[in-house]
Amino acid sequence: MAQITIYTDGAAQGNPGRGGYGVVLLSGPYRKELSAGFRLTTNNRMELMAVCVALEALKHDGNDVTVYSDSKYVVEAVNQRWVFGWEKKGFAGKKNPDLWMRFLRIYRRHKVNFIWVKGHASTTENNRCDELAVAAANSGHLSEDTGYQPE
Repeated sequence: MAQITIYTDGAAQGNPGRGGYGVVLLSGPYRKELSAGFRLTTNNRMELMAVCVALEALKHDGNDVTVYSDSKYVVEAVNQRWVFGWEKKGFAGKKNPDLWMRFLRIYRRHKVNFIWVKGHASTTENNRCDELAVAAANSGHLSEDTGYQPE
């Protein structure tokens, strides 16, 4: 099993508004950066989508993964085990059920530990993820966030 470190961040300009995510994956000598931007989304969706995309990018199952995120929304939902209760209730009344279901499918294929980091602080890789997310949101190549549901 490989030890993989993942940093993620999401950003939205307006909430809802244009948004993007950024990911840095580290494994031994290997480094990979991922990002994408969307025309209309929310910050929480981008934070969660970043984690989904990062875990989906792993080539093999059964990895030991540490995810660093500045999103309390994501980190606490997993570490406090709320997401598993939401799943049992069919995500009734919860936002972003499409992404939470996507997350749980890939999460269960690895051994994942979440660590919250303060955003815009001294965590170099988290700051890089923020740069990637903002650049993606500002790019001319914005996709549709097909799961976004306006309230």
